[in-house]
Amino acid sequence: MSKNNICTLYVVVPCYNEEEVLTETTKRLKKKLETLIKSKKITEKSKVMYVNDGSKDKTWEMICDINQKEKLFTGISLSRNKGHQNALLAGLMTAKEYADIVISMDADLQDDIDAMDEMIDKYYDGCEIVYGVRSSRKKDTFFKRFTAESFYKFMSFMGVDVVFNHADYRLTSKKVLNNFSEFTEVNLFLRGMFPLVGYKSDVVYYERNERFAGESKYPLKKMLNFAWDGITSFSVKPIRLVLNIGIIIFVLSLIMLIYCLVVKILGKTVEGWTFIVGSIWLVSGIQMLSIGIIGEYIGKIYSETKRRPRYIVSENLEEKNK
Repeated sequence: MSKNNICTLYVVVPCYNEEEVLTETTKRLKKKLETLIKSKKITEKSKVMYVNDGSKDKTWEMICDINQKEKLFTGISLSRNKGHQNALLAGLMTAKEYADIVISMDADLQDDIDAMDEMIDKYYDGCEIVYGVRSSRKKDTFFKRFTAESFYKFMSFMGVDVVFNHADYRLTSKKVLNNFSEFTEVNLFLRGMFPLVGYKSDVVYYERNERFAGESKYPLKKMLNFAWDGITSFSVKPIRLVLNIGIIIFVLSLIMLIYCLVVKILGKTVEGWTFIVGSIWLVSGIQMLSIGIIGEYIGKIYSETKRRPRYIVSENLEEKNK
């Protein structure tokens, strides 16, 4: 796309109990959009769309107030808390009706807002998707850095196509989002789904900041659940791993059966109570693990077959203010 035909940008920001940071986020995003508009990288119709994910604090009231005072800001509210991925999806699917390109980011100001300039430049150069990628994790604790990098490497090992050190800070074009709307699965792992859409893509590297205020919405337990959702939504390797373990155990069982028969024929007695009990516990544990993994997949199939809506938008300030 030529720079002579400048595009309309919507910045989608999921919010869950973000009253502590929302004022500062609004201040910085307003400055950024005004700069982009002044430099004629985006049109004056560009806006920030906050997505209230069933917040329990005053987040939605603040969004409505910001919308009344600032023309560059709008918002939607979900009928209940649906989680970060569903809230982000709701924002993307709503924003694509008004924008040519959409940039998604978190409300905590950890994503470098200045990276938007390079993202937009790469879009004008022909990229339909631009991924924001962390240049380093020096500011993270050793535990956070180790678990995060292990997460991406393990996802790759399990066959999930993800961009290393990329979260949900990305630019996507209207064309991409229109195609993405055809992905109807309930179990969402957006950072693994966008590479499936295809189209020309590139990355922008940035330094991730500390959270401005409030608490992280992704503690260790949620991160583990998120990783598990990503694996089971995109890879059948866990089931194949269970199959391979089952085959190995079956072969070992045959070897042990032959061994026991030979010992019996030779008339030798074997005092192997510890070995027998250990074997029973081992095999039982593997069986339970296997059933659990298979059950997880069956549960996801069950969720998909019900075809329930992934989110319900209860209020849309963009439509309300028309």
